[in-house]
Amino acid sequence: MTGLISDIQRASLHDGYGIRTTVFFKGCPLSCSWCHNPECIDTKPQMLFYPEKCIGCGMCDEGCYAGAKVVCGKEMTAEEVLSEVSRDISYYSGGGGVTFSGGEPFMQADFLRECIALCKNAGIGCAAETSMIYFNEDIFRSLDFVMTDFKILDSDTHKKHTGVLNEVIKENFVRLNTLGIPIIARTPVIPEIDQKIDKISEFLQSLDNVVKYELLPYHPLGKAKAAALGIDTVHFTTPTKEQMKELNKYAFIR
Repeated sequence: MTGLISDIQRASLHDGYGIRTTVFFKGCPLSCSWCHNPECIDTKPQMLFYPEKCIGCGMCDEGCYAGAKVVCGKEMTAEEVLSEVSRDISYYSGGGGVTFSGGEPFMQADFLRECIALCKNAGIGCAAETSMIYFNEDIFRSLDFVMTDFKILDSDTHKKHTGVLNEVIKENFVRLNTLGIPIIARTPVIPEIDQKIDKISEFLQSLDNVVKYELLPYHPLGKAKAAALGIDTVHFTTPTKEQMKELNKYAFIR
C-alpha cells in the first residue's frame, strides 16, 4: 500500500508535544481561503513554479536544479514513512513523536492506519492533525492525542471561507470527546472574518477532553505557494499584538 505525501518535516516544535516529525498527507476536503499549505489540498501531484528562481538553463526535463520547479506529491509506502520518521527517534523522549498532518490525513485512512501501526510497533508516539470532517473511531483510538482547528462558529460563514459547512465538525468534536482522547484545539485568527471566538471557546470548554485551546495569528506564508500553483488568494491581514492580547483571554489550558 502507498500513500501520497507532500512533505516530511523534521524537528518540529509546533505540531504537538515535544520534538516531532510531521508527515504531511496530500489531499484535503476543505479549501480555506487563508490556507498556509495550499499544495496539500489537491489529491494529485502538482508542480509549483517559482519564476524568480529560474536561471533559464533549459534543463527542465532533467530536473530543476535551481528550485524554480518543485513537484509536490510523492507516493510512499508506510515502511518508507517509518524509515524517515525513525531517523529522529532519539529526539522523541519527553513526549515527542510523529504527527500526521496535511491536508487531511484521514482522506487516506487505510494508509494512515498502516503508518500508525508501524510507528507504534517501533515505540514511536503518534498524533494527527485533522479538520474533523471525517470520524474514524479505530484510528482515533490508536492516537496519543488529536490536534484540530475550530475555525468559524457560524456554519454559513464557515462554508464561505472553507468550502464546507461545519455541523459535522461540531458533531465530531463531541463524538471524539466521548472517546477520552486528548484534544488540542486551535483557531487561526483572521481579523476580516467574524469568527465568534468567544462562542467557540465556550463550546470547547464544555468538552472535557479539550486539554488546550490556542489562538494562532494568521500569517501569509501560504501565499507564495499558492502563487506558485497559479491559485488566486484572498487578502487577509495579520492580527495586531493588541488584538491577539484581547482574544487570548478565550484561550485555555487544562
